Amino acid sequence: MSIGINHQKAPELRVPYWIDGKGNKTKPLSLSDLGKGYQIIYCFQSWCPGCHSRGFPTLKKLVDNLSDKGFGFAVVQTVFEGADQNTPDMLREMQIKYDLNIPFGHDQNDGSYPSVMEDYRSGGTPWFILIDPNGGVVFNDFGLDADKLIDAISSDDVTMTA
Repeated sequence: MSIGINHQKAPELRVPYWIDGKGNKTKPLSLSDLGKGYQIIYCFQSWCPGCHSRGFPTLKKLVDNLSDKGFGFAVVQTVFEGADQNTPDMLREMQIKYDLNIPFGHDQNDGSYPSVMEDYRSGGTPWFILIDPNGGVVFNDFGLDADKLIDAISSDDVTMTA
């Protein structure tokens, strides 16, 4: 599987509010907290239909198939609109709904875009960011193909192409 590299070093997370996989408020997460292997950050909004129909099912498949292969996962609610509905309370609700025992963050900057959107130049939700073990962003877009990534990792055939 070829994954296009944009040669960007992954910026450190600046998301201020986090809960752990059990819903307990925790300290802000850093990329190193996700481990030394590949890292996947999934960005969503609780009111986003595509996040529920495509994004979360893709994430769940990735978590179920890649957690034991050294992948680290984090989910961030990037609130760029609808702050009255995309609240921190929705984080635990989404963890339970999709049976995801991974950290969830709430990223809302009043008056500007959320930090993840600014730092990774994301274009909305659902959005996936894949970071390689060297700290480089190798995917940063809508629509990560879970099956292709799982197959590539399973066959040790992840080839990075520019």
